[in-house]
Amino acid sequence: MSIFVSEPGRPVGTRLPEVLRGRRVGSVSELADSQPINTERGEATDAEFQLAAQSGRHRALEEYGAAAAGERKEQRPYLPVSSICTPALYSLPASATVAEAIATMTEQGANHLVVISDTHVAGLVGQQWLLAWLHEHQADARNQSLIHIELPAFLTAAPETDAHQLARLMLAHQLNAALVVDTRNEPVGVVTSTDYLRLYASADGQQGSA
Repeated sequence: MSIFVSEPGRPVGTRLPEVLRGRRVGSVSELADSQPINTERGEATDAEFQLAAQSGRHRALEEYGAAAAGERKEQRPYLPVSSICTPALYSLPASATVAEAIATMTEQGANHLVVISDTHVAGLVGQQWLLAWLHEHQADARNQSLIHIELPAFLTAAPETDAHQLARLMLAHQLNAALVVDTRNEPVGVVTSTDYLRLYASADGQQGSA
């Protein structure tokens, strides 16, 4: 599945695109130069993986694993988001208040929450965004319901989306998180800038100890 961005809006109904109910983001090549694919090397690519996933997810994962064996994650030409995303997700209804959202984040030690409206994904909010929104409004804004607030844009990706491509789009849209959804549009994880920091910090550590 490609990567999609849902524009800012109130959490009414689903904010996922029609194909995932939102504007499809252009390819990475439209945003920045990318490395050409070398077909001679026989490496699994994002497109190849996604095509294989349509006929059998487990088989595709096995083929990807065999192709990437022996390579460090950050050096793989194709790295599925599922290998670096955080599976722990916390959600709350759109009727919840800003104060309740912040309290939930504090209690759960979470930096992001999925906002749900009538069992559908209606938004993704981060603690930093909520605190900034509070700062811009009156003190009684803590009791404002999320359903009356224009929530920020958010990216949506599939578990098999290329993590390198997603990182570029997160930078391009100045977003520090993306929601990962399965084929039923159910949220299964969130990938954040912290996940990427862990990935590349681990790589630097391995190189330093070599």
